[in-house]
Amino acid sequence: MSNMYDENAPIATAALNTESPCILIVDDTPANLTLLQDMLRTQDYRVLAFPAGRMALNAAAKNPPDLILLDVDMPDMDGFEVCERLKADDALKDIPVIFISAMTKTEDKVKAFSVGGIDYVTKPFQFEEVHARVQTHLKLVRQQRELQQSYDKLRDLETLRDNLVHMIIHDMRSPLQSILLSCDSLTEEDQTTPVQRRLSAMAMSSTSELISMVNSLLDVTRMEAGQMPLDRVLCDLCDIAQAVVKSSALPAELRKLTVRVDGDSTENVMDRDIIHRVLDNLLGNAIKASPDGETVVIHISSTEKATRVTVSNQGQGIPPEYHAKIFEKFGQVGLRKQGQKYSSGLGLTFCKLAVEAHGGCIGVESEVGKSCTFWFELPRR
Repeated sequence: MSNMYDENAPIATAALNTESPCILIVDDTPANLTLLQDMLRTQDYRVLAFPAGRMALNAAAKNPPDLILLDVDMPDMDGFEVCERLKADDALKDIPVIFISAMTKTEDKVKAFSVGGIDYVTKPFQFEEVHARVQTHLKLVRQQRELQQSYDKLRDLETLRDNLVHMIIHDMRSPLQSILLSCDSLTEEDQTTPVQRRLSAMAMSSTSELISMVNSLLDVTRMEAGQMPLDRVLCDLCDIAQAVVKSSALPAELRKLTVRVDGDSTENVMDRDIIHRVLDNLLGNAIKASPDGETVVIHISSTEKATRVTVSNQGQGIPPEYHAKIFEKFGQVGLRKQGQKYSSGLGLTFCKLAVEAHGGCIGVESEVGKSCTFWFELPRR
């Protein structure tokens, strides 16, 4: 055993299958070290054994074990410090540490767990107990590794899928724009009949909605990846709201809806185009959800700290259990499967990401069967 006391000597190991678990033992008592080595080797474990913490840390850094059995009361560096250093090393922090010590006070055990230990065995120990705990924690380590491998594989597949979908959707924009231009040319009165012009207008509307969905999905993907920087300028939210109302005049007129903007002018530093799209999404949903002849109101109010924008309409409302889900990308998918539809595509998901990118928050207040108010707040500074 003399070589295990030499820091530069080869590490003491059993000549076993390299696939068997590797256990590092640290104990300054030679009898304990020898006993644990011999017993663990009979169970087909590979064993690294050291009488001092510093030597064990160097060995673990060169050849990380699967589990560590660590004594507490040692000269030069005690077991608590050894464990703290292990947990401070990103390459070693996940190795489970079982303390084996003659220290039986509750505060010693509490400290062992506080520095990162996962178990504590008191001396004199019974090998059956030590082996049972070693087996349990090695099994947990193996399961965690298998779970991490499954997660990594799933994440790679999801990344591949997302990249493929993103590429396809990105390439869809050009043919959709071509369809839109073709439909627009068919609305010329001297080239088509009234029926053809009506059908062309319907096709244009549907194509425009598809383009909007494509843009929302691309923008949601970019925002989630942090690849959509904001072009912040000083803007008047009332001006943006009036512009949004003007662009929504036709669908509101067809439904005989009244759309108005209330509140005082207020300036915020923001990305004008992004906030315009947020309001456009919220107003578009409100118009679709409103009964014919009703009123949709955009209200803007400010305090010293924040500006609050609300978009209110009369209609069926949204049940409380859906208030959070409608802003989530996968929540939207779940609601579609349940036959519920409270927005078009990923519009509300885009709104949430856009508002939060500005340092704000968004939500909904609704009374089922009566009204619905979407709101968002932006910081003034």
